[in-house]
Amino acid sequence: MARVLGSLNYQFAVIDHPVSSATDDELAAKAEQTLQAIDELILQK
Repeated sequence: MARVLGSLNYQFAVIDHPVSSATDDELAAKAEQTLQAIDELILQK
């Protein structure tokens, strides 16, 4: 989508699937991984 809109270097966080069948613990782990990715994107670590 970013490429189509002309933002070739646009970076984004990805949440792995499945989400709907994940347990609460699995969702918490996915959320933590996503927050770490967002931190890295924002802070350019």
